[in-house]
Amino acid sequence: MEEIVLEAQLREGTGRAKVKDLRESGYLPAVVYFHGKDALAVKVSRSSLLKLVHQYRLESVIINLKIKDDKQAKGRPCLVKEIQYDPVKEDIIHVDFNEISLTESIKVNVPIQAKGEAIGVKQEGGSLEHLLWEIEVECLPTSIPKEIQVDITALKMGDAIHIKDIVFPEGVKPLQDETAVVLHVVAPMKEEVPAEGVEGEAAAEPEVIKEKKELPGEAAADGGAKDKDKK
Repeated sequence: MEEIVLEAQLREGTGRAKVKDLRESGYLPAVVYFHGKDALAVKVSRSSLLKLVHQYRLESVIINLKIKDDKQAKGRPCLVKEIQYDPVKEDIIHVDFNEISLTESIKVNVPIQAKGEAIGVKQEGGSLEHLLWEIEVECLPTSIPKEIQVDITALKMGDAIHIKDIVFPEGVKPLQDETAVVLHVVAPMKEEVPAEGVEGEAAAEPEVIKEKKELPGEAAADGGAKDKDKK
């Protein structure tokens, strides 16, 4: 197991002003949680954390958090519980760590990686649909796989791979429904072409004949004019 080290320092004060000063000095506020113990307020280097974020999938790797002046000189094995981002700037503003025991099983989500090219896609013109991108598993912290690779080369049109079909590393137990579909090959969707009208054909519009409405008094006036003509 690769050792990922992150330096930290104890933090005093939790007010807004303290946190603002902390961020302006290049640090991020963080909290370390452990079963049955008080949470530990620390600060970590913003640049160091960003480097790890870009290199690893932090939700499923163990970080050896080495806190300055800590009694546990060897460091604290931790998992990232949550990373909070600014809703506007999208910058990291806070981190929560979970301290773990290396001898107790934990539950983590591990990504699924499709390997190869399916026959149903390459030769039969189908489409590969990836329905589950990660699977929750239970294992010792030292046995967390970086990813679960699934060979899809034998998949034909209509074939599927379920969780029960995947061979997991020793000591890694899947926790989701074993009948859940992870990947399958489906026929491509047919694009519907709108029917063309007959050439030269135009939509006939009904002719509307409007009758002039007589206003009050018009009928009498017309009648009088006709009587004068007769005379």
